[in-house]
Amino acid sequence: MSRWQELTGGTSGGEYAARFEVLARAGKDVHGEAAFCASLVPAGARVLDAGCGAGRVMIRLAELGYDCVGVDLDASMLDVARERAPQLPWFQADLAAFDPAALGVAADFDLVVAAGNVLPLVAPGTEATVVERLTEALRPGGLLVAGFGLDAAHLPVPPFLTLAEYDTHCTAAGLKLAARFATWDAAPYDGGGYAVSVHRRDR
Repeated sequence: MSRWQELTGGTSGGEYAARFEVLARAGKDVHGEAAFCASLVPAGARVLDAGCGAGRVMIRLAELGYDCVGVDLDASMLDVARERAPQLPWFQADLAAFDPAALGVAADFDLVVAAGNVLPLVAPGTEATVVERLTEALRPGGLLVAGFGLDAAHLPVPPFLTLAEYDTHCTAAGLKLAARFATWDAAPYDGGGYAVSVHRRDR
């Protein structure tokens, strides 16, 4: 069972989406992740939203002209995503067993994004496997973008995945670090409790 399932019981889709609706109505920018991804690859590029949740990031990227696929394990989240954008491809799958071919999806994405603390919330012990699966979905030269918390202030669970460990998983999967930031608006990383990492597939 993933840490997310343990935390929420897999029933929090509507509540999670409502939080961002409140922020949007208050004038907050809720599309920072999508804007960041759009700065890395041109419109029309293929994007996999890994751990897509209720679809906030992917729906925005689709509006910007990206060819998107969303994958999540939480059925309640996917229910919201499908209601909001029924024309987009949403799939329920465990990222540790993600197989694009089994879903009829080509494994040649230009960018895979894992936003919203996806990596720290997968099932314990599957982190390296998840990174490997996501890397395999990329074309050579494609980018894996992951943003996640590193301390208790930025995570809903106790912190356990360090940047050094994540980089080790990425290296083992055939990725090289291209850039690292402190926020989705590309502020320089200063060793704080949240990081947005960009890795490139070399093979």
